[in-house]
Amino acid sequence: MPELQRLRAGHGPAVLAFELTNRAYFAASISDRGDEFYDQFTDRHNALLAEQEAGVGAFYVLVAEDGSVLGRFNLRFVEDGTAELGYRVAQHVAGRGVATATVQEMCRLAVARHGLRTLRAATSHQNAASQKVLTKAGFVPVGPADPAHLGGKQGTWYQRDLSSRA
Repeated sequence: MPELQRLRAGHGPAVLAFELTNRAYFAASISDRGDEFYDQFTDRHNALLAEQEAGVGAFYVLVAEDGSVLGRFNLRFVEDGTAELGYRVAQHVAGRGVATATVQEMCRLAVARHGLRTLRAATSHQNAASQKVLTKAGFVPVGPADPAHLGGKQGTWYQRDLSSRA
């Protein structure tokens, strides 16, 4: 049974393997991170851990029984009681409810562990799978997303009020 774990230093190699294995799959629906991301992965991983320690965000990985990473789920705290949710799941588990179930778990954690009241997530118009995940997890469209926030793509912000159901 996969387990949602708070990101830690030891996750680095498995997260990098997840990103490299799924790079082409991710690039089909979201902007590619470029070679620099992978070349500087250790520094970026350490920067996320520092942000987490500083309370700027909370970063999670969905870990399979064999230790491989099935998904990444991030909260970036943007203002009092609100965070932006970002996520990606491995191609081999896509379409099986993994993202939806984990986004729902992130909503519960957002309230219980992080004291949040609202989650927001932006997705491009081309990313129908992400739109479906957000809708199933109780998010509603609230307006256009700045293309700068979506790698230059047009998209929509989705939001979920966590006070009514968590």
